[in-house]
Amino acid sequence: MAEPITVDIPHKLGREAVRARLAGGVGKLADMFPGGGHVEQRWEGDVLHFTVSAMGQTIASRLEVFEDRVHAVVDLPPMLALFAAKIREKLKTKATTLLK
Repeated sequence: MAEPITVDIPHKLGREAVRARLAGGVGKLADMFPGGGHVEQRWEGDVLHFTVSAMGQTIASRLEVFEDRVHAVVDLPPMLALFAAKIREKLKTKATTLLK
């Protein structure tokens, strides 16, 4: 497996507000894929674990919520690891927008 993508996304919302936004936004990820996809999610304390399955690929991710940032770790399957840099940039942009 390729090296996971890690990104820290700063915010000024506080832990509870971020948890609420993440809970409401993660389910919408499936809509981003042609033909749709499937999202499974679960919280363990302040860590949101979720997987997105689409087009024969499964991406596992964790989002750890802190008072001032969210630490994201995305485990890409080998086929998608080629696009890691683009995915990292998209994650930074979209996640920052979600947390504003």
